[in-house]
Amino acid sequence: MIFVADAMLGRLAKWLRFLGYDVLYFRDIDDRDLVRIARAEGRVLLTRDRTLAERFNVRSMLIRSDGLREQLLEVFSRFPPGEGAPRRCMKCNVPLEPVAEKTEVRDLVPEYIYIHHDLFQRCPLCGGVYWQGSHARNIMEVIEELNR
Repeated sequence: MIFVADAMLGRLAKWLRFLGYDVLYFRDIDDRDLVRIARAEGRVLLTRDRTLAERFNVRSMLIRSDGLREQLLEVFSRFPPGEGAPRRCMKCNVPLEPVAEKTEVRDLVPEYIYIHHDLFQRCPLCGGVYWQGSHARNIMEVIEELNR
């Protein structure tokens, strides 16, 4: 399932990307442009704006909660996370690629991270480097808690 999220759902979009969901997100975009993208690309519009969901004839999901955990549960109830979906760049929404040799990221991550981690992923678009640090562990703990 692929999505486009409105401006009120930036944090949700990032977390969904981490879980492998394809989620377009723009901080400043006109409602009509959001709808146009959703229609043209067959995306589900994730929105907190009830009138937006009702006004346009587009496949959408109204996110009712203000809290991130509850928002994730809402999405999971209709669109459960897929097994083995590649994580996506939290900035670019592009699938991450594994880094073959740790030395490739030596100058791109803090020294402590380089010393204590062996597996890295990289965004082929922006060059962002990802690893299983505390941020990733915290996200996974929340997801595991939600799945209970």
